[in-house]
Amino acid sequence: MADYKHGTYGEFADSIGNVGTQSGTIAVYVGAAPVNLVRGYEKYVNAPVKLANFAAAKRYMGYTDNWTDFDLCEAIGTHLDNSAGNAGPIVAINVLDPAVHKKQTETTKSLTFVNGRAIIESDTIILDTLAIGTKVEGTDYTVDYDFTKGQVIINDRSGGMTGAVSATYAEVDPTAIDEEDIIGGVTAGGVYSGLGCVGLIYPELGLIPNLILCPKWSEKPAVYEAMIKAGTKINGHWDAFIYADMPVLNGSAKVDTIELATAWKQTNGYTNERSKVFWPQNKDTLGRVHHIAVLAAWRSQLVDESRYGVPMESCSNKAVPVSVHYFGEDSTNRGFDQTRANELNADGITTTIYWGGQWVLWGPHTAAYKYGSITDNRNIFDNSIRMMMHVSNSFQQEHALTIDSPMTRAMSDTIRMREQEKMDALAAIGAFIGTPVVEFLPEDNETDDLVEGNFTWYFKGTPTPPFKSGTLRVAYTTEGFDTYFEEVA
Repeated sequence: MADYKHGTYGEFADSIGNVGTQSGTIAVYVGAAPVNLVRGYEKYVNAPVKLANFAAAKRYMGYTDNWTDFDLCEAIGTHLDNSAGNAGPIVAINVLDPAVHKKQTETTKSLTFVNGRAIIESDTIILDTLAIGTKVEGTDYTVDYDFTKGQVIINDRSGGMTGAVSATYAEVDPTAIDEEDIIGGVTAGGVYSGLGCVGLIYPELGLIPNLILCPKWSEKPAVYEAMIKAGTKINGHWDAFIYADMPVLNGSAKVDTIELATAWKQTNGYTNERSKVFWPQNKDTLGRVHHIAVLAAWRSQLVDESRYGVPMESCSNKAVPVSVHYFGEDSTNRGFDQTRANELNADGITTTIYWGGQWVLWGPHTAAYKYGSITDNRNIFDNSIRMMMHVSNSFQQEHALTIDSPMTRAMSDTIRMREQEKMDALAAIGAFIGTPVVEFLPEDNETDDLVEGNFTWYFKGTPTPPFKSGTLRVAYTTEGFDTYFEEVA
């Protein structure tokens, strides 16, 4: 007999032969945001926050161009302030707690007011701690923050700010965050942190997460494993795919060649079928360093949107706004072309290349792929796994409110026919090839299970593979010379 069940569930069945609804892709990011720049930041620490546009992101998470220390800003900038097109919404889970991750000593600064205004240049200031002598905020002065310039703006309301005025404030220390903060968890008392907060997204936001990323942190093997765990049966039901980066610098050791990257992937076990891994990094024309996983999530949202919200197409060979490979400041590697990029692809690593007159993502495989040694065909392409997750999540979401209704024969047939209708619709838009089938079989529904009210439907289908390569065979022939001797009409 199966384990005790109450609800709708989805499972992956064994692949058959040659190898399997939410309307949009929700990318979830866990990392550090400058919430110290937000008044009343407490509710944005270790909590999932939906960000639909750049203005909302600045209001809830803060923003700075310092992507190195505040890695969630890379996700915010890429998805919501991108001249190449915005893609969202995203869900941000910030682990930076200004009450914990802060410098031990307060900062004191002498301010000079000009025309009733003084400026503090800082993206680490904790705005809630700013104090100016015995003056009272709201009565004597007001505080605002300019996210474009990275400046605290203090306006004198009373006209009493003359000469040198002393201000004190605390500052955050993003370097105090470690991988345990990112991994987080859930306590017996119901306290959520880090990746554990993924479990709050559905009950608090009503969203089903289907992509999980940890910019900068996913190159830590312990974090990668935690991401896989966090994305597997979220709330006991939902499946999310993982986008993870591999490092260009592993401690003091460089990972700045293709040979080193492929060896690092295998040694550290970045081979789970529920993930897609990326290497190296990229710079854009502004000199900003991008993690390829973030670029891929942004592009995946745009691609999925163009396909009716269905993850049927890989993000590979889609343009990204970068200009050069990046292997770390001290690396002498100037990059590689498609031929060498294919070596990475053969080992299940997605990268970027200059191709077709633009920079594109390159590699349609899951992290489990290794050319010549595939044991399950569903592991070959990223869109295959994501389509299986899409089908499973969609079934559970659609029939959630049917649970505990009388399971009549008519109800059984209705559910089967509804799922078949959905699979036929997916086949019609090209998400599946052949004829996907939904069945209700006696071998999947033993009497002991039926007595317990456990019913199982069986789906089998073939996700449409990408056009990974095309070859035109070109042959030289001497037949053309015969025209010299043909009579002219």
